[in-house]
Amino acid sequence: MLDGIKAFLDILSKPQISFTLIIFIFPFVIPPTMWFEKWHRKLGLHLLWTRKGGLYMFAFITIILLLGFFDENFGKILGKPDNVPIIILIYSVFFFLWLSMSSAYKNDERMARGEKVEEDYGPDEKVLVWPDLVYIEMIALILMTVFLLVWSIGLPAPLEEAANPSLSPNPAKAPWYFLGLQEMLVYFDPWLAGVIFPTLIIVGLMALPYVDDNPKASGYYSFANRRASIFIFLFGFLTLWVFLIVVGTFFRGPNWNFFGPFEEWSVAKVVPLTNVNLSEYVWVKMLRIGLPSHPLVREVVGIVIVVLYFGLPPVILARGKLRGLVERLGATRYALVIFLALSMMALPIKMYLRWTINLKYIIAIPESFFNI
Repeated sequence: MLDGIKAFLDILSKPQISFTLIIFIFPFVIPPTMWFEKWHRKLGLHLLWTRKGGLYMFAFITIILLLGFFDENFGKILGKPDNVPIIILIYSVFFFLWLSMSSAYKNDERMARGEKVEEDYGPDEKVLVWPDLVYIEMIALILMTVFLLVWSIGLPAPLEEAANPSLSPNPAKAPWYFLGLQEMLVYFDPWLAGVIFPTLIIVGLMALPYVDDNPKASGYYSFANRRASIFIFLFGFLTLWVFLIVVGTFFRGPNWNFFGPFEEWSVAKVVPLTNVNLSEYVWVKMLRIGLPSHPLVREVVGIVIVVLYFGLPPVILARGKLRGLVERLGATRYALVIFLALSMMALPIKMYLRWTINLKYIIAIPESFFNI
């Protein structure tokens, strides 16, 4: 039975399946609209943010990791010293997500009953920088220093021999905090995956609270008053960053192939894959003629698709379902929000195109080092 569970988890861990499940389930767990909120309540998913729900989620993560530690294959990956931060990352992300959402739901329930939020201490209950804040920060500094010292002494640094040009590691992985970028490089050119997308993701997530300047829920936890903004932020951070780090750490093996967590990392695993550019699909496979010599003519279909992708949805949505958002944010901030949202969604779209039809680039102009 245990082997059957491991085989089932190996199947679920395939990015095509796991990513699809995350995208489908995520809006029901973090509902961005009232329609999703209705099903969120019907399915009982709001109980995840209670104390009992948090304990169940913590127990589930712990059972999966314990099952992995005692597995011959997954245990080797989890036991690597440079993978310890990923385990800490999983627990810390889970804990702070549960803590913030739990506080937000409690405040929403209190406001629905006409009560004050938990953070409303009143004008007479002040917290002074000295000694209150400085004292807490000093204690946190001491505890973190002790933790890092114990970690550095008890766990050897994953240092290897000097670089040998005739012997390359397989798989060759970046440090854990760059594995999300390395995973993006599978689907996009380096100038996009290494520069543009990380900048848009980081700057966009940082700018989101300033773009959506709703005065409600300012200074206290609340989900009902910032539903869409919280959903966008958590989707970008959890799905398009933390998930990619976990995939790059645990599911990418030799030759950068996908492996299940309980699957042996064999260098003999060969995945027949022929990636094709969109221009080849259009000119060679559909029209059955050779590729035009001029790059702009050759890539005209891809260029039109990219222009329409960034041009049409903002206009259509502004005249339809997002008309209220345009009136509240204004044209400039609305355009910025939609541009960041479309840029964020470009990553999962490109991932699915690669998984389904082996599409490499929508626009491929290697003459100018411009590929999308």
